[in-house]
Amino acid sequence: MTDAPDKPRRRWAIDLRPLATPSYRRMWLGTAFSNYGYQFTAVAVPVEMYALTEKSLWVGLLGIAALVPLLVFGLWGGALADAMDRRRLLIAGSLVMWLGTLGFLVQSLAQWDNPWLLLVFTAVQSCAFAVTNPTRNAIIPRLVPANLVPSANTLSFTTGEAAVVLGPLSVGVILASWDLHTALPIAYGVDALLFTVGLWSTLRLPPIPPAAGQAVTAGLRSVVEGFRYLAGAPVLLLSFAIDIIAMTIAMPRALFPEISAERFGGGAAVGWLFSAIAIGSVLGGLTSGWIGRVRRQGLALVGAVVAWGALVGLAGFAHSLWLMVVVLALAGAADLVSAVFRHSILLVYAPDHLRGRLQGVMTVVVAGGPRLGDLRAGGTAAIWGAGVAFSGGGFVAAGLAIALALVFPALTRYRSPDPEPDPRPAAAPEPISSGP
Repeated sequence: MTDAPDKPRRRWAIDLRPLATPSYRRMWLGTAFSNYGYQFTAVAVPVEMYALTEKSLWVGLLGIAALVPLLVFGLWGGALADAMDRRRLLIAGSLVMWLGTLGFLVQSLAQWDNPWLLLVFTAVQSCAFAVTNPTRNAIIPRLVPANLVPSANTLSFTTGEAAVVLGPLSVGVILASWDLHTALPIAYGVDALLFTVGLWSTLRLPPIPPAAGQAVTAGLRSVVEGFRYLAGAPVLLLSFAIDIIAMTIAMPRALFPEISAERFGGGAAVGWLFSAIAIGSVLGGLTSGWIGRVRRQGLALVGAVVAWGALVGLAGFAHSLWLMVVVLALAGAADLVSAVFRHSILLVYAPDHLRGRLQGVMTVVVAGGPRLGDLRAGGTAAIWGAGVAFSGGGFVAAGLAIALALVFPALTRYRSPDPEPDPRPAAAPEPISSGP
C-alpha cells in the first residue's frame, strides 16, 4: 500500500534504469559535460559572425560550412563504426573535435576577425561530429538491454537538451558581463576545458568491436549496402523525411541574433532564445515516463512534428521575450518527443551490423537538416525579413508533415514490436567483446 502514491509519478518520471549499467553511465556523464561545453561554442560562433558581418545570411552560411562535411563524413563515419572498434573511432573523432574548438579559441585571442576562419573551423568540427555522433549512438544498444534502448535514448536526449539550456544561458551572462573581445575567448575556453570530461569517459569504455560473424569493410560498397537496406525500409525513410521537413523548414536558430538585437535589445536575450527550445525539451524529457508505453510510435512522431512546426510559427509573432521563450519551449517539448521516437524506431528496426551506417544517415539528416534550416532562415530573412522567415517556416513545415503522413501512411501505421522479457538483470550490459 505504501507504494501506491508513487505509481503515478513512476508512470511519468524519466526512466533512470539505464544508468545502472556502468559503461553507459560513464558515457552518459561524459557526453553531458562535453555537450554543455559545446554549447558555449555553438552560441559564440553565430554571435561572433553576426558581429563581424551584421548579416543573418553569413550566420546561415555557417550551416553550409557544417553541412558539406556532414554529407561526406557522416556516411563514411557510419561505415567505419560498423567496420572497426567503435571505442577507438570515438576517441579519434573526439580529438579532431577538440582541435576545432582550439582553433576558435586561438582566432578569438588573436582577434583576427575573419568570418572565413569561422567557416573553416565550423567545417572541422562538423567532420568530427559526423564520425563521433553515429558511432556514439550505435554503441548504446551494445551497452544496455534492448528493452531499455528507448529509455537510454530519452536520458541522452534530455541531458543533451539540458546542456542546450544551461550553455546558452551561461554564454548570455558572459556576453552581458564583458565586451565581445573578452567574452568570446572565455566561451571557447570553457568548451575546450569541459571537453576533457567527455574524452575521459570515452577512454573508459570497453572495446566494442564489430559484432561476431559480421565482417564489414568501410568502403563505398559498405555505404551502398546501408542505402540498399534503407531503400527497402519505408518506415525509416519516412521518419528521415519528416525530420528533414521539421528541421530545414521550421528551424529558426539563424534568426536568433537578429531577433534578439532588433526586438529585445541584444545582450542576454540571445542566450534565452538559444536556450528556449531546449528548456522545453528538458521538461518534456523529465516527464517522459509515458514514452516507453506508446505502441503507435509512427503516429506519435508525426503528431510531434506537426506540433513543433505550428508552435514555431506562433513564436514568430511574439514581441515579448518571455512569450517567445515560452512558446519555443513548448515547441522544444514536441521536438524531444519526435527525436526519441525517431531514434528508437531506427535502433530497434535495424540489425547491429548496419546500425553504424544507418546512424550515419541519421546524423546527416538530424544534424544536416538544421544546417540547411540555418541557410533557409538566413536567406528568407534577407528577402522578406526575420518575422516572415520565422513564422512562415513553422507553419509550412506543419502543413508538409501532415501532407506526408496522408500521402504515405506507412509511418503512421508503424507500431513498436511487442516487448519481450529480457532474461538478464536490467543492469547487465550486453556482451560487447568475444575476446578474453
